[in-house]
Amino acid sequence: MDQIRNYKELKEELASLADDEYREFSMKGIPSERPFIGVRIPLIRKVVAKVPDEKIVELLKVEPVAIEEVLARGMLICRLPYDEVVSLHDNDKSWFDSQIEYIDNWCTCDIFCSGICRKIKKHQENFLESKIDELLNAADEFAVRAGLVMLKCGYISEDYLAVIFDRVERLAEREEYYIRMAIAWLIAECFIKFPEATLAYMKVSKLPRWTFNKTISKICDSYRVDEDAKAMLKKMRR
Repeated sequence: MDQIRNYKELKEELASLADDEYREFSMKGIPSERPFIGVRIPLIRKVVAKVPDEKIVELLKVEPVAIEEVLARGMLICRLPYDEVVSLHDNDKSWFDSQIEYIDNWCTCDIFCSGICRKIKKHQENFLESKIDELLNAADEFAVRAGLVMLKCGYISEDYLAVIFDRVERLAEREEYYIRMAIAWLIAECFIKFPEATLAYMKVSKLPRWTFNKTISKICDSYRVDEDAKAMLKKMRR
């Protein structure tokens, strides 16, 4: 199929790429209530690339069912201009907000967030205030994780380090696994890129023991951190 012009064709194309072995593998590693078709992410990207620009919004109006459909929907949103991604449409939601509501696992969360972060480079301050801060204050575990993953993908710089540390501290009491893992991942990346500033933050951080120690583990797993720094961090474990 050279072009995909409606949702039926999108589903048919995904079904044609189903791999039962990969489906079983995905179901073990991605906890989701949604059905799995069994399509690898690079192949989903190729399917999405067959949708003409003028058909994207039409496809976004259809509610996704399988996890691969949620992934494809997120990829389609990332193809839209920034203003279309964040502006309200006919049901008083943005495409960005509606996608967040479909996310119920780390995979659909992280793939979508990494794609969106390539879209917001010229709109960082606006997006932080209008979208990320809203997510970080949400009750839903994966909404919060989305906010953290976007900080990791799009905001680790000298200009935003203090913002990141502040937002993470506000989440210190959240106990959900995927929030704590995202915090550890985010602060580990901050340390890798800005070790002195991040170390200063870690010394005064009120993060709970599990999250703090997981952060150190993630830093120590990185080949970008030297052995002396790893030894020093291991002594900081709580």
